[in-house]
Amino acid sequence: MNYKIVRLNTTAKREISSSILIIYTGGTLGMAYDETGSLVPFNFGQILEKIPTLTSMNIAITVISFPEPIDSSNVNMQHWIDMAYIIYENYDSYDGFVVLHGTDTMAYSASMLSYMLTGLSKPVIFTGAQLPISAMRSDARENLMSAIEIATAKANGKPIVPEVCIFFNHMLLRGNRAKKVQSVHFDAFESENYPALAESGIVIDYNYASIRPFVEGKKLRYSNKLDNRVMVLKLFPGITANVLESCFATPDLRGVVLETYGSGNSPSEPWFIEVLEKAVKKGLIIFNVSQCNGGRVIQGRYETSKDLKRVGVLSGGDITTEAAITKMMYLLANESSTIEIKRKLITPLAGEMSLTSMS
Repeated sequence: MNYKIVRLNTTAKREISSSILIIYTGGTLGMAYDETGSLVPFNFGQILEKIPTLTSMNIAITVISFPEPIDSSNVNMQHWIDMAYIIYENYDSYDGFVVLHGTDTMAYSASMLSYMLTGLSKPVIFTGAQLPISAMRSDARENLMSAIEIATAKANGKPIVPEVCIFFNHMLLRGNRAKKVQSVHFDAFESENYPALAESGIVIDYNYASIRPFVEGKKLRYSNKLDNRVMVLKLFPGITANVLESCFATPDLRGVVLETYGSGNSPSEPWFIEVLEKAVKKGLIIFNVSQCNGGRVIQGRYETSKDLKRVGVLSGGDITTEAAITKMMYLLANESSTIEIKRKLITPLAGEMSLTSMS
């Protein structure tokens, strides 16, 4: 791809302390109003005019922009491959990475990159904005400045946050634990099943106990293989056998993330269990996640979920739907054994689920 590269001169008067690569994929943060009042992609060569405080940072900043900014509603597998490849190719040249991304699918992208970039030991911070950078009340400046600071933060010469995260509205969340929950407020993301990794105020207060520890000598590995023959199926009262059977009969379908009620509960009528059992026996992998933002699946806790476990439905524990579907896409492409795919689905790969929630 023909990426646009801009190097910002922010360190003219001081020695460079660290370097950062910003990857602009699209989204509201990178938009500005033109003379007619319409929103158009922002020229990052002029970012110092919008955020002059960047000049006070002794950080070397490079911006790589996608050739055409994408609305995050249009994000697909190729975009994930491109983001991961840019980080992999530039990994040794920068101390950290900031990915500017639309909010609608940010949690999906952050989750996927946490799987694709195995052995990551540097910060990859996703951020964006609810209002364009040129808007008077925009949250873009605070989100971007804090994301840059976090991406370059070190303690004893080691990165403080060596994992894929989302920073938004003063909160740093593990990327594969986050979920978008607001469309009109600045606090767009939350992480109900895992503590925030940091909170920014006068200073950035890091929750060291919840951050994945830095491991010396890790080698980054990158996979560009993904499989989108998957589906998210949300249960609702009144769902019929025809609907289930039609979904499971989708040509080439390999995996289903089944959104159940509460702690993993579903209808207990014989027809429902029979349809699931038939699908599993045919080789379909069914991964049970909760429709709730918080809590976790505990198959067998109630009578209504015992049969799911019996017929071979896998428990997703406290994983989010976003992390579950991307994990399934990643494993289906990178593991040849169905047994291994199932084993890894219920096992934490990048901190996306708790060990205690595996059941």
